[in-house]
Amino acid sequence: MNQSPVPATASGTPEASSATAETNGAAARGTPALPGTAGHAGTPAHDGPKASAPRGPSAPLPGRGLERHKWIARPAEAFTATALRARLIGEVQSWRDYPASLRLWFWLIPTITAILGGILRFFRLGEPHSLVFDETYYVKDAYSYLVSGYERSWPAQANDSFNAGNPNVLLNTPEYVVHPPVGKWMIAFGMWLFGGDNPFGWRFSAALTGTLMVFLVSLIALKLFRSHTLGAVAGLLLAIDGHHLVLSRTSLLDIFLAFWILAAFGALLLDRDDGRRRLAARLAAQAAASPGRMPTPTQLVAGPWLGMRWWRLVAGLCLGLAVGTKWSALFFVAAFGLMTVLWDMSARRIAGIRSWFSAGIIKDGLPAFATIVPVAALTYVATWTGWFLSKDAYYRQWAATNPAPGWDWLPNSVRSLAHYHLEAYKFHQGLSADHPYESSPWTWLVMGRPTSFYYQSPKQGTAGCVVDTCSSAILPVGNPVVWWGGTIALVILLFWWAGRRDWRAGAILAGVAAGYLPWFMYPERTMFIFYAVSFEPFLVLALAYVLGLVLGRSSDPPWRRRSGLYIVGLVMVLAVLATAFFYPVLTAEVISYQEWRMRMWMPSWI
Repeated sequence: MNQSPVPATASGTPEASSATAETNGAAARGTPALPGTAGHAGTPAHDGPKASAPRGPSAPLPGRGLERHKWIARPAEAFTATALRARLIGEVQSWRDYPASLRLWFWLIPTITAILGGILRFFRLGEPHSLVFDETYYVKDAYSYLVSGYERSWPAQANDSFNAGNPNVLLNTPEYVVHPPVGKWMIAFGMWLFGGDNPFGWRFSAALTGTLMVFLVSLIALKLFRSHTLGAVAGLLLAIDGHHLVLSRTSLLDIFLAFWILAAFGALLLDRDDGRRRLAARLAAQAAASPGRMPTPTQLVAGPWLGMRWWRLVAGLCLGLAVGTKWSALFFVAAFGLMTVLWDMSARRIAGIRSWFSAGIIKDGLPAFATIVPVAALTYVATWTGWFLSKDAYYRQWAATNPAPGWDWLPNSVRSLAHYHLEAYKFHQGLSADHPYESSPWTWLVMGRPTSFYYQSPKQGTAGCVVDTCSSAILPVGNPVVWWGGTIALVILLFWWAGRRDWRAGAILAGVAAGYLPWFMYPERTMFIFYAVSFEPFLVLALAYVLGLVLGRSSDPPWRRRSGLYIVGLVMVLAVLATAFFYPVLTAEVISYQEWRMRMWMPSWI
């Protein structure tokens, strides 16, 4: 275990910074090293000194043999703003603290990985030139939004008209749908830009959203691990993963759900540091005003209020948009809300607050609830604006014909919307129809049953087919390196979180748990593997975390760093090769039947 800060390198680049444990309040030490020296490796944090032993910029204490214990400070020096920030956040507190030569890379790395992801997502985006899988619902609903602001019905042969470039065959009757509007409005944005008569317009928003997710996951990895290397690894892994790639190239709702969840997580990461800066500043101000340059015992009982947390408001907005895409985001609201309060409790404990648990509930938990939940709720209701403004949307006039004694004080529109939600909830609860590509959550991590989005058998003479029988398929099969490696990484993270108390491992596991575990509560429900895209970014972060452990520390011997670099390099090469191998069945390329069959590694993939 690293019990002191790692010294600067010869070039002046700091090699490690503080990372704080969020479970039992232990302060984890030795976060990933910053790149910039030969043989750099970024390694997630290990355990370190407890919060009861604050570190500050004090001189060695004579006669105590503590010269090398730099994490110990005199009480009067432990509550300076500098010492508190270092203890709560670490030596590198923002991208501006990187050396000048590395600041540009902090933004270039996410940009480069996003460009690569964008090329893979936008190339041949218009193929196939037909509605794919559930695009038959969501694309047509999005076009209806552009025309009416709510969902309208379609004639029996509407798909043929859509595929032929003639979407204007809407009927005048409303359509009953069971998913909220946000994802469909996002699809409609691309159709507004490029037209609703072509597949590129249908899928533009999904491809753009998937590309932005690559950018975000790389930034988040940089923030979590403070390693340029691991930021590039995380961005590249998401950019090339086949499951995410397919969901980014087809207009289903799940890619939009995943985007808003990831954006909310990023906002809460920024709030974590912002809250700790506020805590450090206010405690330091109290200490400076006291004769002993320490907060008074009364001030240290609960600590200060931290004021309005603007990044939490942003997180609430993003979570409201996520719930406005699919209701399954409600589990992320609960998980992320608990996570951010635990972070604040740990911060108060490390800062020296005695009643840190109760103070965390009262001074952090209640304000967090009051910020995130109402904002998310108001955002969600606002996403139904098109329904509110309509006269004949589905169930819009339900309350007018269904009086409810005792509830007459509510506007009819609110009662009608509540009834709509009740009926939609009943639908989801009773959704148990058999489907040839349904899959149990037990099989998702190992890609047991990918959902076939599209399959055609072109004959010889068809464009691209030069043999007797060809195949053109879209199968959202994940990159085996990412998914199977990520599954192993989750097990390692469980041990690292429990044993090393690394808050980053806990945060990643919280994202996976919120998107994955709730599905086990509905064993009879019809489910599909592409639901897993909501937690896939966290699976990628888990794999990047473990690859950081493989890379080792900058202070490790050269042979250790070289071997770690070779292993990580091999993993990345295998991941790229796997994507290249599966790419034809991810993007509906025309290949021979034998080539298609060679890519079906499991019988359950067919």
